[in-house]
Parts: sequence; C-alpha cells; structure tokens
Amino acid sequence: MINGLAHAHSGLRWMLILSLVYAIYVAFTKKGNGKFEAKDKTLFLATFILSHIQLLLGIVLYIMEEKYRGFSHMKDAYSRFFAVEHTLGMLIAIALITVGYLKTKKITDDSAIFARIGKFYLIALLIILVSIPWPFREALHGHWF
Repeated sequence: MINGLAHAHSGLRWMLILSLVYAIYVAFTKKGNGKFEAKDKTLFLATFILSHIQLLLGIVLYIMEEKYRGFSHMKDAYSRFFAVEHTLGMLIAIALITVGYLKTKKITDDSAIFARIGKFYLIALLIILVSIPWPFREALHGHWF
C-alpha cells in the first residue's frame, strides 16, 4: 500500500507542476488586459485542489513511512531532507497556493486577480521545484516517477 501511495504521490507531482506552469502562463499573459473567465477560475481551482491532494498523500506517506525519526538523525541528509526540507518547503508552497487562490475571491479587478495568482503560484512552483527529491540529488535516492 505504501508503494502505491508513493507512486501516486510521485506521479501526481507532474500533474501539479504542469498545472502550476499553465496557470502561471495564463495569469501572466492575461494580467494586462485579459478578462477573468470561468475557464480561468476552473484552472486555478484545479491547481489548488491538486496541491491539496498532494498534501494529503504526503501526510499519509509521512505517517506511514516514518521517515522522520527525531532530531538525532539531522546529520543524515536523507532523514533531514524528508523531516525538514521537503516537508517544510511543500507546506509553505501549498500555503502560498491557498492564500493566492483564496485572496482572489475578494478582488473584482481582473488584472489584479491574474497578478495575485501569478505571483503566488510562481513562488510556490519555485519552492516545490527546490523541495522535490530529484534523481540528480544522489543522497536522496529520488526517482523521476
């Protein structure tokens, strides 16, 4: 079961990254003169929902795999990464996605909506990319899928 959840969490990351990239692209291209349409709201909401599904899968994996073994293992790069760096980075990124999305509900100016979403989602994407255990980070034993 853990293996299936890990694969789902790893595979869903690509959907979230693509969704974030597309949402950022839409936000910045429509920021100047675009009209906020239902399809834009759907895209931003789908990205918001994907990020929260990732969060839930991550929490379940975190609890089931017991990667965090206390602060005595902070010298080990693998344990430290999953206990602190990955967890904290992803929580911050999802908080940014959440704040960026929810703050747009009160804004009536279309340009301001796109600007807010674009900024928050871009910062979240950068944090996510830094917090992923990529395969080229040898000490983390990351996988592409």
